[in-house]
Amino acid sequence: MQNFEDLKNLYHEMEDEKGEDTYKYMPELLQKAEELHRAYHIEHKTGKDIGQSWRSFKGKNFQKLIQYIITESIEKLGLKVVNDDKLENRHLSQQLDTVKRNLTIDYGEFGLLLPDADIVVYNPEDSQIIAIISSKTSLAERVAQTGYWKFKFLESEDTKHIKVYLITPDAKRDLERRDPAKKSRIIAEADLDGTYVLTAETLEQSDKVKLFEHFIEDLKQAIGVT
Repeated sequence: MQNFEDLKNLYHEMEDEKGEDTYKYMPELLQKAEELHRAYHIEHKTGKDIGQSWRSFKGKNFQKLIQYIITESIEKLGLKVVNDDKLENRHLSQQLDTVKRNLTIDYGEFGLLLPDADIVVYNPEDSQIIAIISSKTSLAERVAQTGYWKFKFLESEDTKHIKVYLITPDAKRDLERRDPAKKSRIIAEADLDGTYVLTAETLEQSDKVKLFEHFIEDLKQAIGVT
């Protein structure tokens, strides 16, 4: 397990077995990927800190996998998807340069700043931002950070329409129950437009926290598609 293609191929292998419910087994997929990642470094005696190497690999490539999984369905709606890493490039097409400008937040004397938006959904006809999606394997402080960006968007007429979503396997099951709710669940319910969980475990769903299968339908509603 060396790169994103390896992770994508592992996903498709599981997809052959699990079908459309593959998303529910994301924790199992990541566990298998970690085992393969570890085996590779041991076999090839890379000398790297395997734990640190895996955390870096997982963080970067889980985001890519989520983008890969949702892109086709989003493009069927006439929208486009881009990640924030690409928007950080100096040489952008005119369309992506406009997307970047439409996403930035004005910090006054400190200038403009791009939010931590792992995945950006936009309309290619006018480069308007539809939504940003944070994608993390565990929540830690990310759910609060994501809520912060939602508040910053609401401060401006130019960005207050942007939906803010979170997609996660919720590895520590912080979102599992609405009552009693843990801190992460409270923030997800109160501050985000939607949180979508990749799990086969029990999840007490609500209008704001749901299984991943509901993501595209909610996005359709957000853009007025029936």
